[in-house]
Amino acid sequence: MRLRVLCAASLLLVVLPAPASASPGLWELTDLAAQRVRIADKVAAAKFGTPSPIDDPVREQQILDSVAAKAPGLGLAPADVVRFFRDQIEANKVVQRGLYALWTEHPGTRPPGRPDLGTEVRPVIDRLNAGLLTELAETREARAQRSCDTRLAVTVRLVDAQRGLDRLHSGALSEAVGSACSRS
Repeated sequence: MRLRVLCAASLLLVVLPAPASASPGLWELTDLAAQRVRIADKVAAAKFGTPSPIDDPVREQQILDSVAAKAPGLGLAPADVVRFFRDQIEANKVVQRGLYALWTEHPGTRPPGRPDLGTEVRPVIDRLNAGLLTELAETREARAQRSCDTRLAVTVRLVDAQRGLDRLHSGALSEAVGSACSRS
């Protein structure tokens, strides 16, 4: 079944090529979002069993303020960028909650170590955020096309398959890029 979906998705990419004037497509944006979804595993491992809650309004606001401030310099609307990054944050929390549930129900699946959020995890998130911002700017034209939703859905499935995402991470990836297409 998954092979048929991949074949159909590949066919759609051939049938729906990006216009010559479009930016490089949605692959890199989607792949960076997938990497950001995967880093949620380390965030969860760092917080699980500690007083640190999944929701971190202060850190979340710092991220949103930072990307909003950088948006105009990239030719992006701050409100659109904030909406996109809010999706990234919410997708990350979906993964964390899913992993917490798994680790609580099946203690043997808990990660063996606890990464340091400040030195190991947040620098990776910051790098991914910078890449996502750049890709939002580079894909502005592609994201404004009428075919964006279809092209994005195909790209999500292909990135999902390439990265071998499980159901939890796959669902989070779809949520993470939910507001990428814009027709403003």
